[in-house]
Amino acid sequence: MPASSKADVVTELVTLRDFLRYGVSQFNRAGLVYGHGTSDALDEAAFLILHTLSLPINTLEPWLEARLSLEERERVFDVLLKRVTTRLPAPYLVGEAWIGPYRFFIDERAIIPRSYIGELLCGDISLILDESNTVTRVLDLCTGSACLAILATFAFPHAKIDAVDLSSDALEVAKRNVAEYGLEDVVRLIKSDLFSQINGACYDLIIANPPYVTSRAVSEFPPEYACEPRMAHAGGADGFDLVRVILEKAAGFLSKNGKILVEVGQGKEQLEAEYPDLPFFWLDTENSQGEVFALSAHDLKRLT
Repeated sequence: MPASSKADVVTELVTLRDFLRYGVSQFNRAGLVYGHGTSDALDEAAFLILHTLSLPINTLEPWLEARLSLEERERVFDVLLKRVTTRLPAPYLVGEAWIGPYRFFIDERAIIPRSYIGELLCGDISLILDESNTVTRVLDLCTGSACLAILATFAFPHAKIDAVDLSSDALEVAKRNVAEYGLEDVVRLIKSDLFSQINGACYDLIIANPPYVTSRAVSEFPPEYACEPRMAHAGGADGFDLVRVILEKAAGFLSKNGKILVEVGQGKEQLEAEYPDLPFFWLDTENSQGEVFALSAHDLKRLT
């Protein structure tokens, strides 16, 4: 996708459909990697094009035959070229990511919002707790951009949320998202290494999407994943350094009927083998099977 071809491309391609086809072809030729809100070249190109044209990102059909102005064609070409040359995922290029209907600001200071817990919080809360109005305090560990903390405010409207992260940079991104949703009085941002700065607090629900990628996998990341903060991925030799800390300490921060909800990727078999006495309850989502577990405070006390 050489820059010298820009004049020819913007002359020959006219409709949104033309640029969508062109973008998919260029992405496939470049061998791009996805997984930051889109799963393939078509979805990635569509997201970038629709965002660049200030169109709703959830539908292509009404616009496919729309003819683009020369200025629009140049802007679309530029963003498609940037995706290929920088290998930055689309959300970093446009400064926003989506979980369900919720938009979040994002830049390279924080991991791009995406979580199966987010799917659960946007869906049927009864899968997590029997009655959402019993939740008055929530702790979001490894909050990153604060996307899950913000989703928790909608899922549990009577709750106060503490959102924790060790990264000052990530907390700056989180601060902006909390402000954009007007939730400064509901979501409290705390710089902490997991529970280390949480003193005497007791929560009805702890949610966590901690780093759970093995050291080897992190070292072999494609550019799209390597551009995210390393600490947001790195879970140690087997991926579960932080997960173990959460399991071992969470009981001391849960109310009597409290629960934890943790995303661990493909770690189901390993965790069940390592903790045979814990009755992990595995939750499926539309896009995952057995990558998120729930445990109660009572369950966790088996480790003490």
